[in-house]
Amino acid sequence: MLQMVLAGLGFCCLASALGPFASGALTFAIGPPASPGSRVARGSPQVAGRLFQAPAAAGDLATAGHDGMVRPLAAGACAAAVACGLLLAATSQGRSRRGGMKRLAPKARGGEEHTKTLAPHDEWIRTLDLGAFGKEVNALGQRLQSEQGPEDQAHLQKMVLWSRFCAVVGLATMWLPPNPLSVVFLSLWTHSAWTMMGHHVQHGGYNRTDDTGRYSSRGFAQGSLRRRLFDWRSSQRFDERCGFDWMLPEAWNVEHNQLHHYRLGEDADPDLLERNAETWKGSQRYTMPFLSMLLWKWAYYAPNTYKEMKVSEMARKGKPLPDGFDPAAPLTLAELMQGKAKGIFSLGEFLTRCIGPYFLWRFLALPLPLALIGGPPMFLNALYNLLLADVLSNIHGFIVIVTNHAGNDLYRFQAGCKPKSPTFYLRAITSSANFATGGNITDFLHGWLNYQIEHHCWPDLSMLSYQRGQPELKALCEKHGVPYVQENVFVRLKKTMDIAMGHTKMRVYPADLERREDAMVWNNERVRALVS
Repeated sequence: MLQMVLAGLGFCCLASALGPFASGALTFAIGPPASPGSRVARGSPQVAGRLFQAPAAAGDLATAGHDGMVRPLAAGACAAAVACGLLLAATSQGRSRRGGMKRLAPKARGGEEHTKTLAPHDEWIRTLDLGAFGKEVNALGQRLQSEQGPEDQAHLQKMVLWSRFCAVVGLATMWLPPNPLSVVFLSLWTHSAWTMMGHHVQHGGYNRTDDTGRYSSRGFAQGSLRRRLFDWRSSQRFDERCGFDWMLPEAWNVEHNQLHHYRLGEDADPDLLERNAETWKGSQRYTMPFLSMLLWKWAYYAPNTYKEMKVSEMARKGKPLPDGFDPAAPLTLAELMQGKAKGIFSLGEFLTRCIGPYFLWRFLALPLPLALIGGPPMFLNALYNLLLADVLSNIHGFIVIVTNHAGNDLYRFQAGCKPKSPTFYLRAITSSANFATGGNITDFLHGWLNYQIEHHCWPDLSMLSYQRGQPELKALCEKHGVPYVQENVFVRLKKTMDIAMGHTKMRVYPADLERREDAMVWNNERVRALVS
């Protein structure tokens, strides 16, 4: 099976034979498209203003050969073990806090008395003064933002240097027969450049501290292949521009920065694992989550983010979607090859604009000089190391990304809310989980995704600001009795797999205890409702 994975990573991106294989490589967000209207369509959070207030009644809220093939496989397995060991050594067992506040006067919905019977794990909601809590979280974010300066920029440069070191080690040794050293460092290079540099820069975390404009979210890695090639690695140096990632930055900006961040935990959240795994039946519940770990970035995330961008473009231009197309349904590479995005974009467009450039650069142009130096053996060694590193990067990313918002101690929600409202902050905290935090090595190995709670509260802060603010936000949650989930990343992986396999379910926040003044309906939800 792993040989099939490696072959797929190397060649099936450009071959029509991928269809049946990729169908089995559906990721954590796969599932046959739901029928139109089966769940609320996602709206574009670029429309930041409230279109209309939710009804007064809470119940009205909308809800990758030659004879050396064995060696790369063994190296890949060893590399995966080394990487997991590094990550495990960097973690410390956290604790999950779920309430514990003394009974006060009922303050559900920000001060309104309520006598609803709640499950024991929801009792904290009854005593929460949401307005006061939201005000303190907002004030903390404003203070952290005002304290950003040269130190934050210097810290970013330090992390870029660490990522560059991983690139140098990996690139300098990839001519060797497949080995854990090359695979791990090539993988860390790819992972850190995406989850740390690309991620935080595109969120605007350094817009206020970078005088050069090089690390500004305004156009970073967007607009042309050249910008994607040079900016994604946050450097003009060769070692930093050698490997942008499978996703198109513009598309990722729509799917992640806009939809995921502003619709967190809702059915409209494109990254909601529990909903996306609902169609897995029987043995699929146990096989698909593990296959997803190997393939998810190119088999699901690249096509689905591209789909979200194209749907958003059509909405801005006032173009109708094709009949029967559900914009809320995830789109995999297999489904794209089956024509399920007809009328939105073609397979040729996706290959040419999105994953094709990455494939050609990463697996052909990058190792090609070694063919001139040492002939086919060196080229093949480099190719195997690069393919294994890509698999390992997928696994690494799955472990620290998918686990951020899945578990039976995290909440789902049934309607939209205003950005930066008390409800927005509450959802950022109760629908997210942190891992071990503190210390650049620990944080680097987690891709800085171990501060997911803080990141969702204040997405446009620097990495250093999250280190500073994490203890304070955790203390605020303890003060107000709000659950603040922080556990070892592998504990969270187990809880995520339990959700994916249907063993457990996420909590559902009581809709009638939502703060009415924070409710809002997003643009295309209103349009869809009117059309219906």
